[in-house]
Amino acid sequence: MSNWLLPENLADVLPAEARRIEEQRRELLDLYRTYGYELVAPPLVEYIDSLLSVNGRSLNLRTSKLVDQLSGRTLGVRADITPQVARIDAHLLNREGLTRLCYCGPVLHARPSGLLSDRELLQIGAEIFGHKGVEADIEIIEMALESVGKAGVKRARLDLNHPGVFRAIINGYPELVNYADEISDLLSFKDTPGLKDLFIRNRLGENGGAQALLNLVELYGDTTVIDRAFDMLPDVPGLHDSLRNLQTLVSALPEHNFSIDLADMGSGYGYHSGVMFSVYANNWHDALVKGGRFDGMGKEFGRSRAATGFSLDLRKLASGLPPAPRSRAILAPWSNDEGLKLLIKDLRDSGEIVITMSDEKAQDMDEFIFDRKLVNYQNKWEVIVIS
Repeated sequence: MSNWLLPENLADVLPAEARRIEEQRRELLDLYRTYGYELVAPPLVEYIDSLLSVNGRSLNLRTSKLVDQLSGRTLGVRADITPQVARIDAHLLNREGLTRLCYCGPVLHARPSGLLSDRELLQIGAEIFGHKGVEADIEIIEMALESVGKAGVKRARLDLNHPGVFRAIINGYPELVNYADEISDLLSFKDTPGLKDLFIRNRLGENGGAQALLNLVELYGDTTVIDRAFDMLPDVPGLHDSLRNLQTLVSALPEHNFSIDLADMGSGYGYHSGVMFSVYANNWHDALVKGGRFDGMGKEFGRSRAATGFSLDLRKLASGLPPAPRSRAILAPWSNDEGLKLLIKDLRDSGEIVITMSDEKAQDMDEFIFDRKLVNYQNKWEVIVIS
């Protein structure tokens, strides 16, 4: 094998894309700062018990494991930063009242989430802890939409779901519990034939739970879906409460056009406890942003807290945007002239890009376009426009 080949679903980020990603990272972290979110930076690797403290089969499968040479304990390379932020809030900060935290860092998936998905992501997100009310959900959703808007995404679409609907059906019919993970996967792909086959093979089609799950596949569209769900789904414990939570959020954001998809299981990590949302847009094959409520995640770290948040992959975000424009730069000659050095320093201090090379070696560069250059005119260095 050639030594320059990379493993499947891993890729280098080349200069133009890397610059765009970094610019987005800075802009979004600055945005979150204006909302009062403080930056945290948890480690890339930590003990597997901590990373998988939340119940999520998908998260476990996507987490790469290795042995710590110092302690002999199993370590995990994080596949999601949200559990780490919950640990920081619950165990390290231990603040009363609201805590707003944001983050940005790489995550690694042991297996890709889809055929077109990368295994290494640059995950950025924001979480708010300590408030159960819909106000926190509204703030998080508005920040998520503003995040993709800052990057130039047009006509983003917002889908809502509530995992409590699915869980209420599963818990209301105990014979379904052992098949919950498989059913969740089939629902996410709206695989009605697969669901029917599962029910027939395991003799699960004789109860109302199987039909209710098949109905979930059809329950997507505008906000009238919620009213249809009240009619089509059984009144098992917790189901109608989950639908009413969706109604409350939709009513609180009348300026947004929501769609509802009660079969969309979101990230698949299994830790969401309340309303979940996904942001979709043209040029991206799946959700750009995923988020929602995850109350109680910090319980394993010593303190259960209300929490909601969102995250997105900056590399995925950049991949669907138009190519980044080249930056305007000033061409300067190689020289030890003190006057030239001082001028170059002043220009760079003011934010200009100054690139030194020989005039005869000036080249068309992917990242830069030379629209000016430094010349010595009557023993004085000046910036002139290149025609």
